[in-house]
Amino acid sequence: MPGIYAIGDVSGPPMLAHKAEHEGAICVEAIKGLHPHPMNKLMIPGCTYCSPQIASVGLTEQAAEEKKLDIRVGRFPFVGNGKAIAMGEDQGLVKVIFDKKTGQLLGAHMVGAEVTELIQGYVVAMNLETTEEELMHTIFPHPTLSEMMKEAVLDAYGRVLNM
Repeated sequence: MPGIYAIGDVSGPPMLAHKAEHEGAICVEAIKGLHPHPMNKLMIPGCTYCSPQIASVGLTEQAAEEKKLDIRVGRFPFVGNGKAIAMGEDQGLVKVIFDKKTGQLLGAHMVGAEVTELIQGYVVAMNLETTEEELMHTIFPHPTLSEMMKEAVLDAYGRVLNM
């Protein structure tokens, strides 16, 4: 209805504080007549703060297959990352799903230390429509946990560097 706005849990899933905060900004933009951007719920990161942490954004491999998408999947284990080993946190995995034809990042899923901090890199990449090729050509600092993001992409092509 005109003049009625809703954010947060009342507006539907996912029921996450960061989604509600973003909806609040969109709501204020709409009230002020600023032509707010639409929110793509596939680009809302999900984070589970447990041990190990879990983080994801976009489609799962199963969901992409159910949509009959031609996909490329890459994985990289924490045990192949020097920083994770040095931290004593070598248990975990980074997984990425790309559209084979376009190179579009469809989803990313992570389990392990600090993945709730790392997922944002994939969220930004998805919002900027970054392709797998562009991610492969990105220089990540070493040694960091974030470089596993690139290693998972390289795995999709059988080109892992650190293993």
